Amino acid sequence: MSLIRARGLARSHPVPRRTLFERAQRRPALHPTDLDVAAGESLGIIGESGSGKSTLVRLLLGLDTPTEGTVTVDGREVDATASARSLHWLRRQTGLVFQDPYASLDPRMTAGQIVGEPLWALGIPGDRRARVREVLAQVRLDPEMADRYPHQFSGGQRQRIALARAIVHRPRILVGDEPVSALDVTVRAQILELLAELRASEELTLLVVSHDIGIVQHLCDTVAVMKDGRIVEHGTTTDVLLRPREDYTKALLAAIPVIPRTSP
Repeated sequence: MSLIRARGLARSHPVPRRTLFERAQRRPALHPTDLDVAAGESLGIIGESGSGKSTLVRLLLGLDTPTEGTVTVDGREVDATASARSLHWLRRQTGLVFQDPYASLDPRMTAGQIVGEPLWALGIPGDRRARVREVLAQVRLDPEMADRYPHQFSGGQRQRIALARAIVHRPRILVGDEPVSALDVTVRAQILELLAELRASEELTLLVVSHDIGIVQHLCDTVAVMKDGRIVEHGTTTDVLLRPREDYTKALLAAIPVIPRTSP
């Protein structure tokens, strides 16, 4: 059975009326979509801006309400209209790493408070402070840094803090929404290596949303290519990137910049 299962999942938004007598219309952000993600799978979702990548992930995580269709996680249906407390079961299953390590951390909270926030919010028992120190070490930060504030860390260190917060409650599913795009090349490589290690050691199911095909190639077993709110190609990373079927996928791959070779 799939860990994540979507059937007929769709999302549309109302279009503002230009006149009082104009009929109400809706603009689709995601057309009816089916998707299965197996436990332990690493799925990359790629496409241009506005292709529906983030909309799809938000619906899968119950962060937005579908216009139609259903999502189940571990056999349990996700009701995005339910109260926050009613969705604690889903929040315990999932961890999120956002794009911008500068905007995703509360500057008024220490690193320890930021990392430990899911433990308190979800009412997870145990020695929470010890767990925070443990997970900081796991992402290769000195646990003694727990009392520092975000402005005292570099961009790469902040993203490690965000990653620690995402896994501190031991979720089964880790979601990265452009998790390294705001970092420089050297730090990006380190975070990608850390993500790969955590996925293996924690037996995580990984969803990566990115426009960077190189990141998906490094981290993901399977790829879904999105265009205009639809999945236009879906398969193993090797098949999709080396033997693409769709013209759109071929165009995405052709757009990857290549440094030309020069004669010695």
